[in-house]
Parts: sequence; structure tokens; C-alpha cells
Amino acid sequence: MTYQAIFFDFGGVFTASPFHAITDFAIQQGSDANLFAETLLGQYGVDGDHPWHRMERGEITLEQARQLIIELGATKGFKADIYEVFASMGSKGGVREKLADYALTLRPAGFTTVCVTNNVKEFGEGWRNLIPTSEIFDHIVDSCEEGVRKPDPKIYQIALERANVRPNEVLFLDDFEGNLIAAEALGIDGLLVTEDEEKTIADLRKALAG
Repeated sequence: MTYQAIFFDFGGVFTASPFHAITDFAIQQGSDANLFAETLLGQYGVDGDHPWHRMERGEITLEQARQLIIELGATKGFKADIYEVFASMGSKGGVREKLADYALTLRPAGFTTVCVTNNVKEFGEGWRNLIPTSEIFDHIVDSCEEGVRKPDPKIYQIALERANVRPNEVLFLDDFEGNLIAAEALGIDGLLVTEDEEKTIADLRKALAG
């Protein structure tokens, strides 16, 4: 397949996966990891009315989402404070600099590059400065700016329109399988990103050489 565009998720691709940090935090406080993650994030494979989803769509603030999630956690017998979870990540959320360096070569090679991210307004300046986003990406499609989040097909349609490409001309990298499944339903090829940065780079090179 000859690709014209590469779509990237951000967290879990250019940084360590937040899902692993959430699991670690739950285990450390003696909570059921799956129940804790669902309380914090909702059912991540759908775009629903959970406070986290509403926050990522830009409908409520980070602080509003925090309070609603704390209240939800209390009904299940544990403390689900997203600020404490973020603080626990520390250096675990470090940047994958080798992948960022490789991504810098894609635009000069003729690919259109788009970041398709579920994100939060309050984090905008911070995450965009972790890597040279303005140099890596032609376009950024941010859920909190667009009012729609992965895995809703609409966010992929927005990315396709910005990149001016057809679905079968795109390779999409994400660390959450549900997001890839939704993209693949539109005809976009997916590449699941793991914690192995070297493997991700090798898999991407292979896909682009194919």
C-alpha cells in the first residue's frame, strides 16, 4: 500500500501510555484496576456522557470533570481523583524522542501528517510543547477543539478532510485498539502502538516501505 498521509495519536504514542499509569495507580491503592479505569475514564471505547468524555469534547472544564469523577468514585467506595493520578505518572509519561525524531522526517519525505488526539483544553500548551508539534504535523485535530472524540467516526472524517486524502491512503497509529477499529471501519489502515518504541519505529518504517 502506498500511503499519502500518516495520522498519529499523541498520548501513548509520543509519550508512555496513560492507561498503564492508571492501572498502576489503582493497584497501589488497592482498587480493582478495571473498575477504577472505567470510573475515571468511562467506557473508553465509546463516545458517551461520562465526565471524562465530556471534558475531552470541551464541554466541561478539567476541574468540573475532576469533581464529577470524585463523586462517581465515592459511590463505588474509592477515591478517583484525576489530579492524584496525573501526579503519580511522574517520569512514566516521558517523551519517546526517537519516534518524534523519526516523525520529523515524514513531511520532508512527502507525507501529510496529522495528530488526531483526545485531549483536554487545560493541557493544550503543555502537550504541544513536549515535541516539536508544529514541525511534525501539518494538522492537529484535537477532540476538545472539535467537540468530538475518538472513536466517533466524525473525528476521523475531520482529519481526512484536513489532510485532503481518502481513507485508503492513510496509516493511523494509536495505542488504543478501539480507536483503530473505528478508523479501520472507515477504510483507514491501523497500526497498534505498544510500549516498545523501537518496534513502533520499525513497524512504521516497514509499513511505509511496503
